[in-house]
Amino acid sequence: MARRLRMLGTTSDDNDCPTLYEDLDTGEILVQGERAEDEDVAQLRAVKPSEGFVVVPRELLVRFAPKE
Repeated sequence: MARRLRMLGTTSDDNDCPTLYEDLDTGEILVQGERAEDEDVAQLRAVKPSEGFVVVPRELLVRFAPKE
């Protein structure tokens, strides 16, 4: 079943990415951003095959991430 998403905000001027979304049923946050480079992912710990990583500017999280 598809998630019901609400856009929380973006720091893009053309409604592209990076953007934060909230799942209206679970409260989980989805992040849209540029894919992390392989060299960066290689430094992360316990990466599962199903996981993906994106890079977002700090400003996006400061401005739009839930504060609760």
